[in-house]
Amino acid sequence: MYRALSVSTGNFIKLALILMGILLIQSNLYAQNYEKLTQLKGHKAAIYFSSGAAAKAERMGKQIDRVMAFYARHLQFTPSVTLLLLSPGDWSTYTNFPFYGMPHYTSSKTLIIAAEDNEHWRSMVPALDKIPEDKAGLFKATYTDKKVMMTMEAFFDLLAIHELGHAYTNQGGLVMQRRWMGELFPNILLHTYIAENEPALLPALTVFPKVVVATTDRSALKYTTLEELENNYKEIGPKYPQNYGWYQCRWHIAAGKIYDVSKIQGLKRLWGTLKTQREILSDTALAELLKAKADNSIADVMLNWDKRE
Repeated sequence: MYRALSVSTGNFIKLALILMGILLIQSNLYAQNYEKLTQLKGHKAAIYFSSGAAAKAERMGKQIDRVMAFYARHLQFTPSVTLLLLSPGDWSTYTNFPFYGMPHYTSSKTLIIAAEDNEHWRSMVPALDKIPEDKAGLFKATYTDKKVMMTMEAFFDLLAIHELGHAYTNQGGLVMQRRWMGELFPNILLHTYIAENEPALLPALTVFPKVVVATTDRSALKYTTLEELENNYKEIGPKYPQNYGWYQCRWHIAAGKIYDVSKIQGLKRLWGTLKTQREILSDTALAELLKAKADNSIADVMLNWDKRE
């Protein structure tokens, strides 16, 4: 058993908030007033960005275009999304979220993303001397930028696609059945797109979650089962952020395994299953439905969750 990551409780609070894709912060103060920002036209999403963020806005805009085009072909659905790419100076003007760098929605269609690397992302870098040498080396190789600095920007930029996944499920009318499915599905959507279209980004997407899971002492967590998550969901994030981060990283890993087995067809079958099954099912019935209509690998997430990674 590897030792837990040497990351402070405060940092895990930030991690938990970053990964909680269902988090919605309602704020009528900022609706539809983007006069301080520049609009980037010609993309599928409505994109506005802060001064100095034009290059990143264009890069992310093109990537979101590719994501939406890919899933328009496979899911026959495209959500409506407004993306605000904000500098630290503009952050408080358009959101009341307390930490700069946290991807989140201010409405069901308005997604806030940080325009630049920041202290909150950098604080997610684990103490490399506290984790196994092979994992430390892989982590460093994956998350070192051109300035030879450790940064988590590559991972957190990809979470924009995870957040986009919530727009698909919320606007697409899916019944998610379980809270864990509400997070697993956007991760499957994220991993599937990257694996199919931008596989060079797979290390940036997968190394961080694997290091977190491999180096977390599971016996030190208060909650570990999916049933415990369902029953205690509202308190796990704020009270046990490290615990919630562990769940989220396991869902990232599960999404990769599901893709490896079922490819794009698994996601398409899951989409159709959750769209047509309107009644909330028991655990047994849900597992049977997932095996019959989606893929065994998806049912295995709930059936084999308690097996140690």
